[in-house]
Amino acid sequence: MRGRLRVLIIGKGGREHALAWKLRQSPLVDHVYVLPGNGGTARGLTNVSNVENVAMDQYEAMAEVAIRLEIGLAVIGPDSAIVDGAEVYFRRAKIPCFAPSKEAAEIEGSKAYAKEFMCRHGIPTAEYRTFTDFEKARAYVDSVGHRVVIKADGLATGKGVMIPSTKDEAVRALQDILVNHHFGGAGTSVVVEEYLVGQELSVSTVSDGETTVTLSVGQDHKRVRDGDMGPNTGGMGVYAPVPAATRTIMERVETEILRPTFEGLRQEGRVFKGLLFTGIMLTDSGPKVLEYNARFGDPETQSIIPLLGSDVDLALVLLACTKERLHEMQISFSPGFACNVVVAAGGYPESFRSGDIVEFEEPLPGDCLIFHSGTKLDGECIVTAGGRVFTVVGLGGTLAEAVSNAYRGVRSIEFPNMFYRKDIAWR
Repeated sequence: MRGRLRVLIIGKGGREHALAWKLRQSPLVDHVYVLPGNGGTARGLTNVSNVENVAMDQYEAMAEVAIRLEIGLAVIGPDSAIVDGAEVYFRRAKIPCFAPSKEAAEIEGSKAYAKEFMCRHGIPTAEYRTFTDFEKARAYVDSVGHRVVIKADGLATGKGVMIPSTKDEAVRALQDILVNHHFGGAGTSVVVEEYLVGQELSVSTVSDGETTVTLSVGQDHKRVRDGDMGPNTGGMGVYAPVPAATRTIMERVETEILRPTFEGLRQEGRVFKGLLFTGIMLTDSGPKVLEYNARFGDPETQSIIPLLGSDVDLALVLLACTKERLHEMQISFSPGFACNVVVAAGGYPESFRSGDIVEFEEPLPGDCLIFHSGTKLDGECIVTAGGRVFTVVGLGGTLAEAVSNAYRGVRSIEFPNMFYRKDIAWR
């Protein structure tokens, strides 16, 4: 017999499909609604359905929908909604909402704020400068002896970070952001920081404002092409856990980065309740923060959610975070590995075509999951509706098995001009 809890997930990507897949397994949950959802949440999961006709920036309307549907837990996925402070609309309606406040979410919304925050609290990160003036930024790039990374200050759907190979490329990136306004308001200022070398970690930590629990650590592959070539994307694949994230390393991450981050936010009146996703580089001088995200990562979520223990009730965990009761939860993890591969539409991350019919090979290979990212239901057909179209997850007792299973799953999907990286987990 199912419980009476109704859950509303805000978002339409693979992250939201994975959350719906796990939340519907909770004995507490009667139904999961996804607003607006995608083709995967429109059909194929019992007790899951989409809510349409509400725009992604109509937060008051979202809360009104939640009241009408008698929602007992709201979960916000997209960065824009979290940074805009959508959480407050649900809080005012007295609906528990798993998402940080607008004030706490500034740690993602402004890279300049995040860097200044790290400096104030002694959290290790790359050397940097912030600029609003193109000529001053160019002069700084010319003056430094190290390679740099250029970051648009605001949200840019995961594409606002450029990793130039030469100073000429760095200057062109600065011009694109500050002069040509390639990222609009997100690029009114830029962060120019030292390029860090090492193994990268994606660290996802749930918090109720007091207690924190870190989930399986993943490694993302941001560049669009094999061998980490081409422009940055929202992410082309993630595997977890990462062998480089040893117990010793994670103790340092906890002591030097996570604890000071949550405590620093508390000291500044920005208590963080939700999921903090911290990008970390393991450099020769120790772990350093690359960036903060104030929400579930995508595609990180598609690997870390399947690695939660079968006894973990995700609905209970997320509710506990909204009620400062995370310390009462026991969160276990399944043995083995998960590897996900993003299947994208030709042309991504630039212009791409939508509306192509997707064919699936049945049955899906064992130890595989397919989460829809950019799809919609058109009559009886699933059609493409985004740049990143699917996230295919392989599970296995070893990393090699998980990788193999992921690519077996990828080969069960077909649509025109699809592409994917063929080297996920190559590091």
